[in-house]
Amino acid sequence: MTLTRKINPMPADIAAQLEETGLSGAFDARPPYQRNDYLGWIGRARRTETRTRRIAQMLAELESGNTYMKMAWLPGKPSRNTDNSAPGNQ
Repeated sequence: MTLTRKINPMPADIAAQLEETGLSGAFDARPPYQRNDYLGWIGRARRTETRTRRIAQMLAELESGNTYMKMAWLPGKPSRNTDNSAPGNQ
């Protein structure tokens, strides 16, 4: 059994805020499920105040780099360098 989630589109105002704050790269570096969860969570807000608060939380968590939905989160290990010409690989 395969579970699938609805893919949430990026709203233009959120994309603009990510650009303005310089956090587009931090957003793009997150795993796809986190990016989708943030957008769905923000999109489900019924009140403007709630949506604004959720966007602010997402931006703060992206800026800190170690939090996801108020939970501790550590990015995965960077991929290993497979370039044999790099120092130490000779």
